[in-house]
Amino acid sequence: MSENGLFPSNYEEFLKSRGKAKGYEFQHAPSGSVAPPTVTFSDKLRWWTLDRWKRMKQIRAERDRQQSDIVHLAQSPRRKP
Repeated sequence: MSENGLFPSNYEEFLKSRGKAKGYEFQHAPSGSVAPPTVTFSDKLRWWTLDRWKRMKQIRAERDRQQSDIVHLAQSPRRKP
């Protein structure tokens, strides 16, 4: 806690500089180290693409695989240090 006991110590810097703030600070936040996952296709997407159903099927399969990976992480037993 800070000296007045209202806020945790990690907010002290923010509280000290809140009068000097000129806008949002989060646009300068560092980006994550991992790029977002993408699905790649062998041919370019056109507005008249006839294989849209194949593309959507591939996108859904990738989405389902990533979701199952996340669920599997939550269900896996954790090792105690």
